[in-house]
Amino acid sequence: MPPVNAALRCVNFEERRDRAMALFAEKGFGQVSMRELAAHVGLTAGSLYHHFPSKQDLLYDLIEELYEELQATLDLGRRARAQGRPVLACLIAAHWQLHGERPLQFRLAERDFCCLTGEQQARLAGLRESYETGLLRLIAPQARLGAQALAATGHVLATLLNQLPGMLRGKGLGEVEGVGLMESLVVGAVERALG
Repeated sequence: MPPVNAALRCVNFEERRDRAMALFAEKGFGQVSMRELAAHVGLTAGSLYHHFPSKQDLLYDLIEELYEELQATLDLGRRARAQGRPVLACLIAAHWQLHGERPLQFRLAERDFCCLTGEQQARLAGLRESYETGLLRLIAPQARLGAQALAATGHVLATLLNQLPGMLRGKGLGEVEGVGLMESLVVGAVERALG
């Protein structure tokens, strides 16, 4: 019986986290009090503090999870390269899918990053930089730009891959058309900047 209870606690925790994320995305992180957050997820403030010492810790957890998922897209790209498949097409499809699964986390990462503590921002900036560097190494391993230009290029490419799916879905494009347009836009940018 204990494994069932543990599994149920885990499911309840995930559901509550999803509800918290939806509230942050709807109202804005800074507009949500701990008391309102606790009521929205069906807990007392004390119970919420048991799981997360602060709202910032919860937000940090949600954004950190997104960067872990983004790192996993790079693993897909590495496997594609090892199998002789086009890396960029694989990465674009993976980002499209991830954005479809986690649109609220992308929104929070872009909009509410500034609400985190300085230490949390620094840790997430390191995760993002690692992701951007890995992305650039996969897409353009032979790129010959200076270090600052390469870092800027990685940042822009990551931003394109992370924001284009939401923009294109917002215009009513389905997966086939959206991924195709993303591929044209990103390939064009890569060839122009790094070719």
